[in-house]
Amino acid sequence: MAARPATLTAAVVPVLVGTSAASYDGHFKLLPFVGAMMAAALIQVGTNLANDFYDFERGADTADRLGPPRVTQSGLASPQSVRSAMYLAFAAAAAVGVYLVAVGGWPILAIGVLSIAAGIAYTGGPWPLGYHGLGDLFVFIFFGVVAVVGSYYLQAGEVGSIAWAAAAPVGLIVTAILVVNNLRDIESDRRVGKRTLAVRLGARLTRVQYALLLLAPYLLVAGFAVGGPLPGRAGLPWLTLPIALILVSVVLTGAEGRKLNAVLRGTARLHFLFGALLAGSLLL
Repeated sequence: MAARPATLTAAVVPVLVGTSAASYDGHFKLLPFVGAMMAAALIQVGTNLANDFYDFERGADTADRLGPPRVTQSGLASPQSVRSAMYLAFAAAAAVGVYLVAVGGWPILAIGVLSIAAGIAYTGGPWPLGYHGLGDLFVFIFFGVVAVVGSYYLQAGEVGSIAWAAAAPVGLIVTAILVVNNLRDIESDRRVGKRTLAVRLGARLTRVQYALLLLAPYLLVAGFAVGGPLPGRAGLPWLTLPIALILVSVVLTGAEGRKLNAVLRGTARLHFLFGALLAGSLLL
């Protein structure tokens, strides 16, 4: 429960897209791809465990939590065991990272170190990013730009323009997952002093933010497919637009509280489908 395997698609989809973009440009190595998938999943698990532990430690998780149960807060696992599991997950990611660094050099080392640091700093440390309204930005950077572009670099040893074009839409949708999560938790976060961007903007503007994050990727892939560097067939993710429109409609018409859990799951599925179709269009 603490590892939250349902969230792992948010970590592996950017790797899939970045690797597919590299393959489109004539670069593909199977073992580095598998290693990148493993490292990304382990960092995600470590981050989930860190959130479980540090949110409990800071008093942000309470009995009136609207999201999935947290094992530390609910007493299903001791804080010490969750913290130990967090260290183990990050250590396992670092172990895989040794191989990836051997393949990709110091840029991959920098990506790995910064990704683990961000996973801890999101809710941990003296100035947690998620508590100061920076979570959205860092999710876009690490689950969009860094993951996609870094995966491309691992395969090619350089970064092509197609990697940047593919990173933006993937990063925007994965950020929408966090936004709807924070929209659901606005009131409880405000009570415990967790100043997410949603708390700072308020519910109305956060709903608008969600809609923009979910719809802008379709315009981006269309623009990049027409003007480059994405191929014309990169419009394939448009097949998921009806799903996005339904989710946006639910959020803009005022869904709140636990009703947003279904939107959260739907946004995660949309991110997976959009990314899979984008990756597939680059592999065709």
